[in-house]
Amino acid sequence: MASGSRQLLARCMSSSAAASAKKLAIKHVTVIGGGLMGAGIAQVAAVTGHTVVLVDQTDDILKKSTKTIEDSLKRVTKKMFADKPEAASQFIEKTLSHFSTSTDPAAVVHSTDLVVEAIVENLEVKNELFKRLDKFAPEHTIFASNTSSLPITDIANSTTRQDRFGGLHFFNPVPLMKLVEVIKTPMTSQTTFDSLIDFSKALGKTPVSCKDTPGFVVNRLLVPYLMESVRLYERGHASKEDIDVAMKLGAGYPMGPFELLDYVGLDTSKYIIDGWHQMEPENPLFAPSELLNKLVAEKKLGKKTGEGFYKYR
Repeated sequence: MASGSRQLLARCMSSSAAASAKKLAIKHVTVIGGGLMGAGIAQVAAVTGHTVVLVDQTDDILKKSTKTIEDSLKRVTKKMFADKPEAASQFIEKTLSHFSTSTDPAAVVHSTDLVVEAIVENLEVKNELFKRLDKFAPEHTIFASNTSSLPITDIANSTTRQDRFGGLHFFNPVPLMKLVEVIKTPMTSQTTFDSLIDFSKALGKTPVSCKDTPGFVVNRLLVPYLMESVRLYERGHASKEDIDVAMKLGAGYPMGPFELLDYVGLDTSKYIIDGWHQMEPENPLFAPSELLNKLVAEKKLGKKTGEGFYKYR
């Protein structure tokens, strides 16, 4: 009798372990951060039938985010339903029916499958957010950060769910860019990683697998290229205009490095390179630039301020 009970218990435990190892079918998504990246992530998730809650600090921010999404959907449907205005309206209406907003992240994560964070690139702020949400989210909920430069492991360590924490790095503009970098830390479970890969595919994106290293894949190659372009200009080896033309026509890039730096924001680029330099001060690829530092100090941050390496006024 005792032997039979032990066998039954063993089968139950084995069944439970197998169930817990199953990939999570992500249906409910909470996106924290209503900026361009957060709004874009919310849009593609809603378009693909996921229930989405977009969270930010104020209703005014969320109204702007919602308008950004609505305007983007109108542009999309103009191409998709050029001669079918009714179908376009139905598509937009259906997408928005999957979408809602909130200023209280703790109140909305209780029923979510995935939390995607797309807030300011500040480790302390991200850690504070995830530490709080960890207390309210269900056990099965996966946490993910859209950070482009900070170590996912350092963010995951603010929670008790390191095995259910990974990186989902989208690219701007999210509705158009097909790539998603899916980052696995040493603690991320294979089940969590597989669930994030499947979610990325469900959004119509192409995921690539990355380890938790500075810049992952794209920015680890892109940022040193941008910084070397600045150094080339600083040394007087070529003008910024000629460098941009050379990389567009010679390498087939859609934008030259200085155009791209202005588009991304010089403060963002400085923040990334300063962080990497702090982690690896002997790495020449991560060396700061005096010119970049000077422009940021003068608040010449690129297109968003009207002037960076180029003037836009």
